[in-house]
Amino acid sequence: MTALAPDTTTGRHDRSASVTRAGLLFALVSAVSFGMSGALARPLLDSGWSAGAVVLVRIGLAAVVVLPFGLVSLRGRWGLLRRNAGLIVTYGLLAVVGTQFCYFSAVQYMQIGPALLIEFTAPAAVVVWLWLRQGQRPGLVTLLGAALAALGLVLVLDLVSGADLNVVGVLWALAAMVGAATYFVISADESNGLPPMVLAASGLVVGAVALGLLGLIGLLPLDTAGSSVTYSGLTVAPWVLLVVLGLVTAALSYTTGIAAGRRLGSRVASFVALSEVVAGVVWAWVLLDELPRLVQLVGGLLILAGVVAVKLGEGGVPPSDPVTD
Repeated sequence: MTALAPDTTTGRHDRSASVTRAGLLFALVSAVSFGMSGALARPLLDSGWSAGAVVLVRIGLAAVVVLPFGLVSLRGRWGLLRRNAGLIVTYGLLAVVGTQFCYFSAVQYMQIGPALLIEFTAPAAVVVWLWLRQGQRPGLVTLLGAALAALGLVLVLDLVSGADLNVVGVLWALAAMVGAATYFVISADESNGLPPMVLAASGLVVGAVALGLLGLIGLLPLDTAGSSVTYSGLTVAPWVLLVVLGLVTAALSYTTGIAAGRRLGSRVASFVALSEVVAGVVWAWVLLDELPRLVQLVGGLLILAGVVAVKLGEGGVPPSDPVTD
């Protein structure tokens, strides 16, 4: 009697589904915690803290928390750091420091919701970058999505009604978009062999050291203030906010975001991360009683619809295989 070979297809499918579910959970946790950062930082910035000082404390605290886990995950394989030194520096300067510094600088000049919406045209930038690298021409659906996102951006900037446009804030938000796109691409790249915790820890350390050096030589203002700040009538000490910014909106966000990217790939992870826009608007409403204007909300919906269309249009491009460890 011939023994039946075990069916491994079901096992692989269940394992793949489990990895996807975990990736989605990581991505949502990252998005919700990232989305809190603007609403928490805004009163600090208004009270006299400079964007550089807030980002330095935030990233420095996160580096202190994540570094021990990164060292354990590295397991003495120092060659990984040497081989990926350029990638780690790029990640630390662009994905970690660049994104947050530019975003915090943007919210000093404009509302949190519109700043996030501009930053989160990053998934479309990710698609363009991967298309250029892989030689894939965009299809009709992709082009339609890009057009919708462009129209939505016009409405978010409120150009139609002739409202005053703060060019400085928009430029900072666009710079944050470049950093966010870098974050999505590098976080999902498993070919470098860097474990997620190692990438997060090394990027945070590089970012903190770079900001500290810029502050020491006087190129980056590191202004602080001792006065308490208020959120919807609730007075909070600055150190409490800084701890939350460092532990929740940085340490937790970056580690879960990288874990999501490794399991979902940069395309899907950047798509799910759009929920950060919703989270950011909700946090701004709850903590600061701040909501974008109706025309900006409509524009935001068009941007999200455009990015969804871009994602659907790239369906023929095989995504990178997610990492499962």
